[in-house]
Amino acid sequence: MLSPKRVKYRKQQRGSRRGKAYRGGSISFGQYGLKAMEPAWISNKQIEAARVALTRHIKRGGKVWIRIFPDKPVTQKPAETRMGKGKGNPEFWVAVVKPGRILFELDGVTEDLAQVALKLAANKLPLKTKFVKALAIAG
Repeated sequence: MLSPKRVKYRKQQRGSRRGKAYRGGSISFGQYGLKAMEPAWISNKQIEAARVALTRHIKRGGKVWIRIFPDKPVTQKPAETRMGKGKGNPEFWVAVVKPGRILFELDGVTEDLAQVALKLAANKLPLKTKFVKALAIAG
């Protein structure tokens, strides 16, 4: 499971998910990618489930890059607890994803295999996504 080794502050405010991704929006490492089309919080468990689905389908061929990291703590108060008495304890970590962000990249496999594998990964995520290809540079 992905999570930060250490953080400066244990608890964070919820923040805003408005706007578009202004970084991480182009394919940098692989040939194919999975791009977010709407804003969401993606938990460390969802990222791991998508990664497992992706790597299982390509049968450990090719290379996978995970372009998001869950660095925001989400707190929850215990069940059946009265209101007040401060903020709850950190329960899990999320990555804040905005539209246009590349989530996963893939290289070393055929386009058909990449498309099916990224579709399986997208089914594990709580947002709409799109399959994208890297632009071929004309020599």
